[in-house]
Amino acid sequence: MSTARRAALAAAGALAARAGLAATGPLAASPAGARWRRTNYARRPVTLLGGPVLAAAATGSAVLGAPAGYRAAAAVVGTVTGLVGGYDDVAGARPEQARDKGLAGHLAALREGRVSAGAVKVAGIGAAAAVAAVLTRRGNGVSSLVDGVLTTGLVAGTANLLNLLDLRPGRAAKVSVLLAAATAGGPAGGLAAGPLGAALGVLPDDLGERVMLGDCGANAVGALLGLRLAAAPGRGGRAAVLAVVTALTLASEKVSFTRVIDSTPGLRELDRLGRRPA
Repeated sequence: MSTARRAALAAAGALAARAGLAATGPLAASPAGARWRRTNYARRPVTLLGGPVLAAAATGSAVLGAPAGYRAAAAVVGTVTGLVGGYDDVAGARPEQARDKGLAGHLAALREGRVSAGAVKVAGIGAAAAVAAVLTRRGNGVSSLVDGVLTTGLVAGTANLLNLLDLRPGRAAKVSVLLAAATAGGPAGGLAAGPLGAALGVLPDDLGERVMLGDCGANAVGALLGLRLAAAPGRGGRAAVLAVVTALTLASEKVSFTRVIDSTPGLRELDRLGRRPA
């Protein structure tokens, strides 16, 4: 794919995001938008409607730029992860879901005979990732099975990791921009070019604490970028990336990403770049 084509896809993603934010502005301020309103870490009011906007802009532009054989997979992972993430954003905020956080919370809910919104999200993301693996399978036999496991893990794992980073304004969007920019080259680079533009499009409002990405936006863009990683040619490289994603996810159970970032020069400054003082 030419540089001009990738630039056009990025521009399309950014324009779609900006148009979506403008269109949802009246909804965010209306009574109908109340279910999407939250108070962020600094106790400022924000709306989660930035998430559906990012999910739609990233998915549409990723499908446009996806190479043959990946368009259907991009549509599935972007749409499904966005929908189940949005469901968790809304349903997971209900008072009865307050204790259903993390793997332990979801399992406790199941023992009580309830299915938490987070469990629905996890199942939906896993199913979407598995479908993507089937739609993009390579070869036959054991090698095809290994590739399927790698694709499933990268799509689901990256979706979850981006969501884990959505704890401060602009953090998940910045990581999305950096990851998309790093993977926008090559034959499958069109998968990342549109999401790159879409993340840049929502970043000013995210940093300005007018919107949050929420599970809907972070999961969707993460899943699409995970699909881009899964499209890389080298199986060893894909396995190494999945190992890193898995290690970071496991580390998040024990270590605060925010604490690590705040104590690491370079990461701290990048994380705070453009953000309002707390």
